[in-house]
Amino acid sequence: MNLKVKEIFYSLQGEGGRQGEASIFIRLSGCNLKCDFCDTDFSGGETMELSHILSAIRKFPCRWIIWTGGEPALQLTGEAIAFFKREGYLQAIESNGYFPLSGLLDYTVVSPKGKQDYAKTINPNVDEVRLPVKKGDAIPDSGRLPEAKHYFLSPVFTNDALVTKENIDYCVEQVMLMPDWRLSLQIHKLINIE
Repeated sequence: MNLKVKEIFYSLQGEGGRQGEASIFIRLSGCNLKCDFCDTDFSGGETMELSHILSAIRKFPCRWIIWTGGEPALQLTGEAIAFFKREGYLQAIESNGYFPLSGLLDYTVVSPKGKQDYAKTINPNVDEVRLPVKKGDAIPDSGRLPEAKHYFLSPVFTNDALVTKENIDYCVEQVMLMPDWRLSLQIHKLINIE
């Protein structure tokens, strides 16, 4: 089995419920959306056999894989997840929620975007819902979202520090108004790591 991989790197999880944990990131190529705030290049990449991906990640001392993208659920199958599980890896996914996610995953993050109907998500139970938010965005009631252990508002970071600050301030204000939500800053951007 092959996956088209944009990049593999070792870093800290920068946001959400596992923030600060060492993780192996496997960024898969491709996405079904074109979000105007997206800060990730997920085009191109290299087609890799699962055994080659395993060889590439064995050098890292960590046992957590984060499948990310783009949209990793476009490619990631239960077969691939089971392969890495047999090798002793725990696995998380960061998905936009438009596609079904495998029950073999150890941690699931759904980050709905665009005009997605939150109430009709095909992943009814996830570990966390993380919404990227710009100043003025409507914040849905958590009851309209998939059932989750954690609900995070994540301010969109831009190249304009003033806009980023406005997004952060807006998210703080929204969390204060709707305490079911928590703030999740992208610490990897704040401390300048990948």
